[in-house]
Amino acid sequence: MIANVGGFDRIARIVIGLALIAAALTGVLGWWAWIGVVPLATGIVRFCPAYLPFGIKTCAKA
Repeated sequence: MIANVGGFDRIARIVIGLALIAAALTGVLGWWAWIGVVPLATGIVRFCPAYLPFGIKTCAKA
């Protein structure tokens, strides 16, 4: 698995994911807010399978 998420994209995914999960836990948003697990996970592992078909990479070239 090659990293294709980096920099600002990674930080934004983690922050948005945590915010959605917190909103789900506190009841501010409904059960659908658990979708925050997806951006959180992709931010942590630095890999987004949705980027593959489009050849998108937001990480620095190695």
